Amino acid sequence: MVGGVPVGGDNPITVESMTNTDTSNASETLKQINDLAAAGCEIIRVAVPDMAAAKSLKEIKKFATIPVVADIHFDYRLALASIESRADMIRINPGNIGGTERVRQVANAAKQAGIPIRIGVNGGSLEKELGDLTAEALCESTMRHVKMLEDESFYNIILAIKASNVPLTLEANQLLCQKSNYPLHIGITEAGTPYRGTIKSAAGIGALLAMGIGDTVRVSLTGDPVEEVRVAKEILQAMGLRRFGLELISCPTCGRCEADLIDMAQKVEEFCQQIDAKITVAVMGCVVNGPGEAKEADFGIACGRETGVIFEKGKIVEKLPNDRLLNALIARILAE
Repeated sequence: MVGGVPVGGDNPITVESMTNTDTSNASETLKQINDLAAAGCEIIRVAVPDMAAAKSLKEIKKFATIPVVADIHFDYRLALASIESRADMIRINPGNIGGTERVRQVANAAKQAGIPIRIGVNGGSLEKELGDLTAEALCESTMRHVKMLEDESFYNIILAIKASNVPLTLEANQLLCQKSNYPLHIGITEAGTPYRGTIKSAAGIGALLAMGIGDTVRVSLTGDPVEEVRVAKEILQAMGLRRFGLELISCPTCGRCEADLIDMAQKVEEFCQQIDAKITVAVMGCVVNGPGEAKEADFGIACGRETGVIFEKGKIVEKLPNDRLLNALIARILAE
């Protein structure tokens, strides 16, 4: 349990993100957490680089509506302070916080607080003695950290093993699944800008999910973290693992299309993001595939030469000029 959110087993795969605010600024961080929660984020991670950030967690936790994870590197005192500030989980690498006694203190504090520890191993944090960056080395590093916690009789653990290279991440997670049954947080780290990062994340996260790997997901993008949440939700929905809202079916357009379908599809998508409706909407541009695809949706339009039709639950309910289809479609969705 991360706060009130179950992770692992047969529970739904959760959507995570990370704030990019100064965590010591509680009001600014809370505003971003609220924005992310409104977008569908279910677990949020915040950086804890210093004691001011760790203490700020107390105020953040008072008002945050989703579980808050403290992201800590190197300093075990920040982990202890974050636990005292009621973080719902801490993310550390036990091997880099200063030895067995400090690991014991953190593990005991987390045990008393009843919170999990997430072990996060990235390509950039690999121990030098493990040599080159390989799936085997990443997995060995992760299991070393696991053993340090298990030696303290601590088993409330989530694992994350990531790289910016998609094939390497896939191989490392597959190997880790052979060695451990702990829940897995998955993602492609440092994936890049929203354009490139979305493609890499969809390829990597989608492939892992198709193999049955992954219990909680973060898409890492260089940009607004709200976009991370949107992309993660779309990946989970595309894989048939979660249903969050609109599923839009729209054709790529071709020379047969005689309506401004690109604009119509974008407006339908924008409109449906504002309503909480788990529906499938088809926006199709011609009579070749249009009627069949639209017929399978909850609502749909299929444009023709000057006029088109509106489908509702598989039946044609209206025939209108193409320039009136969009407004009529939106009206019917609102009336549902």
